[in-house]
Amino acid sequence: MKRFVQTLEKIQMTLGIVFLTVFFAVILLQIVTRHLGISILWTEEVANYSFIWAMFMGAAVMVNRREHFNFDFFQRKLKGKNRAFLNIFNDLVLIAFNVCIFFLGIIVVREFWNYTWATFPEMQMGYIWLAIPVMAGTMLIYSLSHLLNHIQSLKEKEVRA
Repeated sequence: MKRFVQTLEKIQMTLGIVFLTVFFAVILLQIVTRHLGISILWTEEVANYSFIWAMFMGAAVMVNRREHFNFDFFQRKLKGKNRAFLNIFNDLVLIAFNVCIFFLGIIVVREFWNYTWATFPEMQMGYIWLAIPVMAGTMLIYSLSHLLNHIQSLKEKEVRA
């Protein structure tokens, strides 16, 4: 499971970097062409949608690294079993939240799949909205992995005690 999660994180990080690079390149193109007096209509949409994908992929990676959706006030105060129980509780909350986001994301993708971009009518909006269930699904995988690790560490602490 650990190897799978690491590979998934690398894929997501790569996707996030690719979309962020597209975002910056398109913004740069937009600045240059406006300075030259040329209007390119599609740059705003491409920049917006690539930024959405970059941020959603980054958010999922941050959940895996436990740098997102984390309140560490109690983490620093608690030790031993209490800390493990808090970690398990946090993971369960994240899992419940991401299950909801995943299923609602699927509903949104289905609802808006056939909508098209204003400047690229060939492109369907479903590809943009697909970022929601992809993000939530990978967050689920990451949170389940953390949950299993915390349960394992709790069992090890009980055996030692």
